[in-house]
Amino acid sequence: MPKRIFYSILILFIWACNKNLIHSEFQPNPGGIWSKSDIKEFSFTENDTIKARDIFISVRNDDTFPYSNLFLIADLKYPNGDVQRDTLEYEMAMPDGKWLGKGYGSLKENKLWYKENIIFPVKGVYTLQISHAMRKNGSADGIMELEGITDVGFLIEKRN
Repeated sequence: MPKRIFYSILILFIWACNKNLIHSEFQPNPGGIWSKSDIKEFSFTENDTIKARDIFISVRNDDTFPYSNLFLIADLKYPNGDVQRDTLEYEMAMPDGKWLGKGYGSLKENKLWYKENIIFPVKGVYTLQISHAMRKNGSADGIMELEGITDVGFLIEKRN
């Protein structure tokens, strides 16, 4: 466990050096297991309706994650009540099994594109909800307890 804390602090330090970073937030998954019913919810205030931003979903996984890809459902709720839902698929490993992402040892962090060049049209509080949508091939039922996902978060960055 101390090794995991060290790597988490190291990753946060690296992200803190990002001059384009506007907002970032993470939520842990106790025991590295992401329950299907555990919808990660993040709220942020946006007052700039002119400048474009990039939004990323950040996922930390360890070597107990048993899949090479990750399916997510993301709902972006606007202050005026509008909701934009996206079903997302991300590659987490190379075909040879090597993990993608940054990090050392068994913990990797993947900074995944979510919204590119977005302009927030309304001032106010936005809410981003993220849930996993993983299922086994040939099964209609979702995986209830997804192993190996230690943290889920999001980042908003200034557009270059």
